[in-house]
Amino acid sequence: MISKNLKETKAIAKIFFDKILKNQKRKNALVVGLSGDLGAGKTVFVKAVAKLLKIKNKVFSPTYVIIKNYELRITNYKKFFHIDAYRLKNEKELLLLGWEEIVSNKENLVFIEWPENIHKAIPSNARYIYITHTENGHRDFKLK
Repeated sequence: MISKNLKETKAIAKIFFDKILKNQKRKNALVVGLSGDLGAGKTVFVKAVAKLLKIKNKVFSPTYVIIKNYELRITNYKKFFHIDAYRLKNEKELLLLGWEEIVSNKENLVFIEWPENIHKAIPSNARYIYITHTENGHRDFKLK
């Protein structure tokens, strides 16, 4: 799916939200990895999903704090975690942040930017969003 602007990115987030996030019955957290170059739109996408989830707080990239969480009230999920693994050297650093507890709770929804930096810790049933720049400055979203 190609996005030419923020409005189209929000529409893609809505499609993702409707297909993947709603009515999930899981044993563990739903983990979504977002991959793409710097400036590709990973955080913009997470912000759009957060808005759909009715998160009232402003959502910023957790690049420096690594992990942020928000309370949810409108879905089967109770907490929304936004993780930025850009600065993590390996999976062990993620484990120190309580990863196993986060991912084992089916009431958690987890979005991770730069999942390739911690790929060994990502559950095999995780969903992925790949974002690339197109030649004309648009964004190409692949949802898996």
